[in-house]
Amino acid sequence: MKQKWYDYLWVFSAVYLIMGFFNILFAWLGLLCFFIPLILSMAGGDKVYCNRYCGRGQLFSLLGGRFGLSRRRDVPAFLRSRWFRYGFLAFFMTMFGLMLLNTYFVFSGARSLRQVVTLLWSWNLPWHWAYHGSALSPWVSQFAFGFYSIMLTSTVLGLLTMVLFKPRSWCVYCPMGTMTQLICQAKYRGASTPHPEEEDACGLASCNPSQ
Repeated sequence: MKQKWYDYLWVFSAVYLIMGFFNILFAWLGLLCFFIPLILSMAGGDKVYCNRYCGRGQLFSLLGGRFGLSRRRDVPAFLRSRWFRYGFLAFFMTMFGLMLLNTYFVFSGARSLRQVVTLLWSWNLPWHWAYHGSALSPWVSQFAFGFYSIMLTSTVLGLLTMVLFKPRSWCVYCPMGTMTQLICQAKYRGASTPHPEEEDACGLASCNPSQ
């Protein structure tokens, strides 16, 4: 099967993580991975980003599938459950909100710039080598440190579940995937029972983490 341009979006995900090691301001590019899925799901009413354009999912497929770094075991039922997916989304958005609040504190001058990356919302890792000073306001860099922390943490979680279970196990509980699914479901809210079209578009039937 001939490869299409979007089959190589995993390169963007890999390069993004690498660039964050050298200049933290590149972290701003990660906003594309937040807004594009939402825009596509609102415009098309489906999960086309998750199924076709997600570079991170492709990266996990490559590492876990082609390179055999996955145990290829079934994803535990609790990871698929609504309470876990919605709970993780709520937790994720809370942490995102706190990151924005910290950015605001730097913007207002209440706090100084912290040149650290927080891994798994717990460990502050020195990251001063990626900050080279900037003509921009310190809050711009603070947002970059915070956003890169979120992207790195989610990548680590995805790698862990990739190794333990199937390659794209992260897709089962990915906050962006959950949000796009909610948007997609809203399109079919008027239907009394789920239709095959809804299952195909919204991923209600199953997520295929083995891809």
